[in-house]
Amino acid sequence: MADDFVTVAWTSSDTVRLIDQTRLPTEEVHIECRTIEEVADAIRTMRVRGAPAIGVTAAMGLALGAQTIRAGTFAEFSEALEGMASLLIRTRPTAVNLAWAVRRLVNLARKSRDLSLPEIKAALVAEAREMREEDIRINRALARHGQSLVPNPARVLTHCNAGGLATAGYGTAVGVIRAAAEAGKRIMVWVDETRPLLQGARLTAWELQRAGIPATLITDNMAAHFMGRGQVDLVVVGADRVARNGDVANKIGTYGVALLARAHGIPFYVAAPISTLDLSLSDGSQIPIEERAPEEVTHVGGRQLAPAGIRVANPAFDVTPASFVDAIITERGIARPPYDVSLPALAGEA
Repeated sequence: MADDFVTVAWTSSDTVRLIDQTRLPTEEVHIECRTIEEVADAIRTMRVRGAPAIGVTAAMGLALGAQTIRAGTFAEFSEALEGMASLLIRTRPTAVNLAWAVRRLVNLARKSRDLSLPEIKAALVAEAREMREEDIRINRALARHGQSLVPNPARVLTHCNAGGLATAGYGTAVGVIRAAAEAGKRIMVWVDETRPLLQGARLTAWELQRAGIPATLITDNMAAHFMGRGQVDLVVVGADRVARNGDVANKIGTYGVALLARAHGIPFYVAAPISTLDLSLSDGSQIPIEERAPEEVTHVGGRQLAPAGIRVANPAFDVTPASFVDAIITERGIARPPYDVSLPALAGEA
């Protein structure tokens, strides 16, 4: 069951090619970013979204920007590269993968300071391209671990989009679902629409339909109804940042799903690569929450649904306390409570 779409790629003409996720599901349109500013705008406007996907995209964007730096010394090159890195990091503050990916390239440049500047620029491109392939390998490994938690048959509920569109390919939470289906398990997926930008309805439903996995779209406020009727066996979601204690930042509404799952005795799992862990934060209260434009709430598809001038709150993420998370699935294995012990161990922290 291979991906039949490419979320992000470095092209032979040295551009960053993205599937425009704002046009899905009715149009499959690709855009080619030729400058770092175009990459930053694509991330900011959510034409590419999902923590691992924006990490890989930002790395490619930095590599793209590095090619334009005109410097006589490494110090001048490094200063310009740091400025470009800051531009990218500011685009989306919550997902830690973005900053992690950008810093990885900056650190590579520092380690390569004895090379010529053309050699450093080429190394940054090679590293960004390798990060894409690495992300796909990581997702597949994560999915293999995660599918062991999925019974047969299983009715799985997921929130937002943590599939191939949210990564370089295959997916995290949707990857777990795909791996279970590929293992021969009979799977049905409840897809939360995920207001306000409908990533579940527009993206996850699109992916599952293309993969041939039975899926049923529901509005966000229907989850409790189906849980109460015994029609949900487990919940699997992705993550944008995971604190040391296991608190999880994910798309707004995830916390509510976790509360419902606990109330109904349903396992709640988070699928996230090691790069999504932020062990520098002791708990989720320290995770920055992005506030997005009011129009995302007041309008749908360009049509105004709320009265003009109404005040709007639009946090893009919420934080699910670790006490509601039954397991965190990574490419290195499955972490269980206490997370402040299991997560650092999986991350290889001494």
